[in-house]
Amino acid sequence: MAELSKVIHVRNVGHEISENDLLQLFQPFGIITKLVMLRAKNQALLQMQDVASAMNALQFYSNVQPTIRGRNVYVQFSSHQELTTMDQNSQGRGDEPNRILLVTIHHMLYPITVEVLHQVFSPHGFVEKIVTFQKSAGFQALIQYQLRQSAVAARTSLQGRNIYDGCCQLDIQFSNLDELQVNYNNDRSRDFTNPHLPSEQKGRSSQAGYGDVGVAYPQVGIAQVAMANAAAIAAAFGGGLPPGISGTNDRCTVLVSNLNPDRIDEDKLFNLFSLYGNIVRIKLLHNKPDHALVQMGDGFQAELAVHFLKGAMLFGKRLEVNFSKHPNITQGADTHEYSNSNLNRFNRNAAKNYKYCCSPTKMIHLSTLPQDITEEEIVSHLEDHGAIVNTKLFEMNGKKQALVLFETEEQATEALVCKHASSLAGSIIRISFSQLQSIRETS
Repeated sequence: MAELSKVIHVRNVGHEISENDLLQLFQPFGIITKLVMLRAKNQALLQMQDVASAMNALQFYSNVQPTIRGRNVYVQFSSHQELTTMDQNSQGRGDEPNRILLVTIHHMLYPITVEVLHQVFSPHGFVEKIVTFQKSAGFQALIQYQLRQSAVAARTSLQGRNIYDGCCQLDIQFSNLDELQVNYNNDRSRDFTNPHLPSEQKGRSSQAGYGDVGVAYPQVGIAQVAMANAAAIAAAFGGGLPPGISGTNDRCTVLVSNLNPDRIDEDKLFNLFSLYGNIVRIKLLHNKPDHALVQMGDGFQAELAVHFLKGAMLFGKRLEVNFSKHPNITQGADTHEYSNSNLNRFNRNAAKNYKYCCSPTKMIHLSTLPQDITEEEIVSHLEDHGAIVNTKLFEMNGKKQALVLFETEEQATEALVCKHASSLAGSIIRISFSQLQSIRETS
């Protein structure tokens, strides 16, 4: 057996395994003080607070095979007694935190542009610059954040994830560069702090590509990439956008004001805004209790939310909904994260969800209901929110659904905001607005 050490050497660490995965494997045995990913060797070094913690971990895993994401990993004492910064930099581009990330994309079945990368990485902080290039290792990108902690958060969250289902897997390291040099703003490089750069050297035309990205793409894994779901949008709106929607907005964050601070919270805002797109995060402003920021999955979804919710009544207040001057909401103790929520509606059936986008109506549609549900149970679940004029329980594709008509739009909005994703007779129900004028239309 190797000499006892508080440093543990982990082998067979595939690129799909993140730092978080390793931390979860060893945190039950004590405090972890350092972690170094040796990506080039598919290995990692992990330093516990003391030798006893490392011994406990190795003793446990001598009887139980440690597995991460379906892959067996192998653990032993390291020959190192301490991890130093030198160890971390031994890979050149390694694990010393830096605001610039080096991203390699494996299994790249679809083209990845600057816009796609920006949509994937901007939820974690302000992205200043992106440069993409082709190397022997494959397609790579350098992504420069304004703040180092944004880069750390992005790497922790995104390492090993797929941009699209089953492909375009992210392998992320910290770069050893101090500043990216960007000469052109096009689909291969972009300086978001300097929009006035030329698109190409004179005499060369910019390569086309982004306009038709995603027409035949599978579902997006970690972000609804701006207009990469063009096919879903075109299918939902018959090839044209609703009146008043430009489809060119690139601001993802929305400022909501004139809220009722006594009755609103982040989850209720999520229930309302998730009708128009995936939610990344939400922040209630403590210095202005009737204000909140909502970061949507992309600019198109933010535009839908502003268009359809401006002036909506909720909890006795008429909402003001506008684009925020902030490009995104920075992570913090007072922000609520929703990027990985399985309640986000646009991960599946995006075309169907876009089709149902509308301003609040008096009628709500309930789905994912229990098979043996009764109208009485539905009324009892919702009647706190206002006078119910009519209800109809029906079956579609073998699944129970219902329509509930309230006296006013505000009552229907309150019911949706408070009861979407609530439990009714053991099922988590889903609520959206219906554009039907009366229940007779369904007969």
